[in-house]
This record gives sequence, C-alpha cells and structure tokens, in this order.
Amino acid sequence: MNFCKTNKKLFFSAFLIVVSLSVNAQVVFKTEYLGQSGYRVSDGETNERVGNSKGSAMVYQGGVNIPLSVKLNDNNRPTRWSLNMGGAYVKLNNKDFTDPLVIDEILNFGVSLNHLRPLNDKWSMMAFVGGGIYMPGTNFSKMGIENILGSAGVIFIRHLRPNLDLGGGLAINNSFGIPMLFPAVYLNWKTHGKYTVKVSMIRGLEVSAGYDVNKNLGLYLIAEMNGQAALLEQDGKKKIFSHAYLVTGFRPEIKLGNKLSIPVTVGLNAWRPAGITDRKLKSMFQKNKEYYFQASLYASMGLKMGF
Repeated sequence: MNFCKTNKKLFFSAFLIVVSLSVNAQVVFKTEYLGQSGYRVSDGETNERVGNSKGSAMVYQGGVNIPLSVKLNDNNRPTRWSLNMGGAYVKLNNKDFTDPLVIDEILNFGVSLNHLRPLNDKWSMMAFVGGGIYMPGTNFSKMGIENILGSAGVIFIRHLRPNLDLGGGLAINNSFGIPMLFPAVYLNWKTHGKYTVKVSMIRGLEVSAGYDVNKNLGLYLIAEMNGQAALLEQDGKKKIFSHAYLVTGFRPEIKLGNKLSIPVTVGLNAWRPAGITDRKLKSMFQKNKEYYFQASLYASMGLKMGF
C-alpha cells in the first residue's frame, strides 16, 4: 500500500468529517489510547524496523453540531442549515526517533457551515464550506497562514432505501497551496432492531455490528478509521505530516436515556501510518516509502450528548 497516496486520501476525506445529517444538536467527546509499538519503513520490496524507534499516542477530540434552521418536508426529510465545529489534540509519545518523524504534537480545529435540502423524493443535495487550523503543536504564536486550510464541496445523495443513502460529489481544498478539486463519497447504511449493522462514511469510516441488550446497553464489534494532519516547514520546504489509524475492537455502549451515551472500546490498532511528505502536487503521484507503527493495543472512552 502506497503511504503517500493513501494518507492524502485520508487527509482530504477529513474535511468531510464535519458533515452530519442529524436534525438535533449533538456534542461528542472521545479520548483514545494507541499503544506502544515499533516504527517501520517499507518501500514495497523491503520492510524493516527504523532503528529502535517506537511510540504510542493519546488522541483527544470533540465536536458539536448546531442546527441553525430546520424544516421537514412531507417525507420527513430536512431542509437544514447547520454549524459544525470540531477539534483534535494528539500527543505522540515517541522514543529513540530521528528523522523522518520529528513531530510529537498535533492540533486540529475546524468549523463549517453546512446546508442540506431534498431535491425530490429520491435525491438530496448537501453543500458545505469551512476552514481549519492544522498545527504541529499548541503554540499559537507560531501559527501562520500556512497552517490554515479552507474547504468546500457539494454532494448529491440518492436515497436508495429508507435505511440506505449513497452519494458522490466534489470537494475543493488548498492542501497543496492552490485550490484543487477532489472526489467526495457519501455512504450511510443502518439496520434497525435489536441486531444492528451500520456502515458510514459521514465522519471518516465507521463500521459496526452488534446487539442492543436493552434500552440502556448495546454490545458492538467495530472497525473505524480516523486521522489528523499538521502543516509545517522543514528545511525551508512546506510539508504535510499525516497521522492515521485503523482500529477494530469490542464496544459496550451505556445509554443513559435517549440523549446521553458512553461508548467504551477495547481492541487493536491494526494500522497506524505516520510520516511527513512534501506539500506539493507531484508528491501525490510519487512512489514514496511507507512509514508506519506496528499493530498495538487500542482503547477509548467517549461521551455523546444530544439536545
């Protein structure tokens, strides 16, 4: 798997994490622990440990979705304006590292204005515009215009079934210094009842299957992909640091009424690429080495609140 191309796809898709179709206001917090493991490099032919390098990570993230205006049509589909804000702080606990990994903190914060409206019985349109801060640390005195990215996009959503939506469109951002268009994909599928299956690409990748024991407890097997990024300058050149992780595990979710739940996850961090690439268009198409952390323990605890 090519690290450069894969991580840039994850980085671009991160702009879609702020998009949500829920009607009510929501607040979400989550703390994640990615256990310590060795750091490796692969060029497609060889795969070896990078010295004695190893590391773990703590990720703290949260978000809020605030409806500004909501109107439901006869099919119970909303015409909605909403404001979404989200942020993440990552502490990389790296040991025995030299180049290429020189970052131990990431701070991301983004805000977007979203609009959703039905076009007819089968189609809806979703549009968004926003921006964010992507920093290699928390020292705001060092923040510059190069740490700010803007994004916008339009997605057309086909309502294939009452529980299945599929869509596509275009998103634009200035990841490489100049505005560029990228494809945007939308998928939301969920079954109903005591046994549930959910596949979603609204906020990164989320896959879950489980059983609702009662109104206060659900037990799920999950697989999720998430990531963060930082824009920086190294050796006089503009760079992008990408940090992504694919996790899978067991998740009990404690439900305290209809508006509050506490998901707890224990499992495996199966894949955690992390490294720096040039902030240039040509880097998307170059065959670069893949730097990644080996599999490790994963644990998280979250809080979801609805209003």
